[in-house]
Amino acid sequence: MKGKLLAAAAILLSFSPVLAAPYGDVMTPISQFIEGFNTGDTNSAFAAYASGDIFIIDEFAPHRWFGPNAAHDWAAAWERHSQATGVSDAVVKFGMPTRTQIEGEAAYVIVPTIYLYKEHGTAMKEEGEMTFVLRGEAAGWKICAWVWSGVKPHPAG
Repeated sequence: MKGKLLAAAAILLSFSPVLAAPYGDVMTPISQFIEGFNTGDTNSAFAAYASGDIFIIDEFAPHRWFGPNAAHDWAAAWERHSQATGVSDAVVKFGMPTRTQIEGEAAYVIVPTIYLYKEHGTAMKEEGEMTFVLRGEAAGWKICAWVWSGVKPHPAG
C-alpha cells in the first residue's frame, strides 16, 4: 500500500507548478530590481540581473542598452536623464504578473506598473507595464532583459 501511495504522489507531483519552476518564484528578482530602484539600493538591483549580456529598452535616449554592463549603463543614463529633466522622488509601483510563461530555463513575465515621480516639483504619473525575460541560474531566476512600455507621462491626480 505504501508503495502505491508513493507512486501516486510522484505522479501528482509531476504535474505540480513548483516543478515547472525549479528556480523559484520568477517575481523574486523582479521585485528585487524594482525595490532596489525605489530605495536607491543599486547593489540589490544589480544583483537581480543574470550574468553575461543584458538587454534593456526604456523610453529615454538612447532607448536601448545591451551587453554585460547594460544594467550599469542604463542606471547611469537614467541618472543623467533625471538630472537633465528635473526628475526626483521616482518610484515604480507594480502589481501581480498579467502573464507568466516558463519554458525550462527561460521565463517571460509581464508586470503592470505605475511610474510616479516629480518633474521640476510637479507630481507626474505614467501607467505602463514591464516585460521581463529571465534565465534560470544556479542562484535562481535572474533578469536578462526588460522593456518598459508606458503611456505618455501626465500630471498625477
